[in-house]
Amino acid sequence: MNKIFIFIYDGMADFEMTLIAHILGTDLGKEIVTIAYENHIIRSLSGLEYKPKGLVKDVVKDDVDGLIIPGGWNGELRPELIELIKNVNSEGKLLGAICGGPYFLAKANILQNRKYTTSMIEWTEMHKQQYEEIDPFPRESFVNERVVVDKNLITSQGVAFIDFTCEVCDWLKLFKSEDEKNQFLKTLKG
Repeated sequence: MNKIFIFIYDGMADFEMTLIAHILGTDLGKEIVTIAYENHIIRSLSGLEYKPKGLVKDVVKDDVDGLIIPGGWNGELRPELIELIKNVNSEGKLLGAICGGPYFLAKANILQNRKYTTSMIEWTEMHKQQYEEIDPFPRESFVNERVVVDKNLITSQGVAFIDFTCEVCDWLKLFKSEDEKNQFLKTLKG
């Protein structure tokens, strides 16, 4: 077991996952497995296209080191993704979501009594129209910070993709010390 799933979907904000995917694959030697609902080309917000390595329905029971969900404007939620999220969480494995990605965690009821953040700071009229529902987030545990770590759960606002990467790397024990972690952030952020 040395792999990380990254859930990809049409309309995802791919810049939020490319840095972490690169570091996980190169510095930590993890196998990055992109998963999607269906086996077709995924078109991101940037216009880049991605091909999934696997289907969510086929990997629900797989033993992995973690799952990362980037943000975006596609709230299609299928039962197999909820099951995968719950399985990864119940095993205490890394569960990372950035920007709008925590929406999927909210729908899987993973955020109840857990500190988290998201770029969806308020559930606006635009969100109601896009997702066709009222606010699914448990707002009593929302923290308006760039990145929030609560045990195996790492959530981040979209602008904080470097901070998110740093916290995921820290959780996976890439850094030998707090100084090394701070140097990593300083190098990437300037």
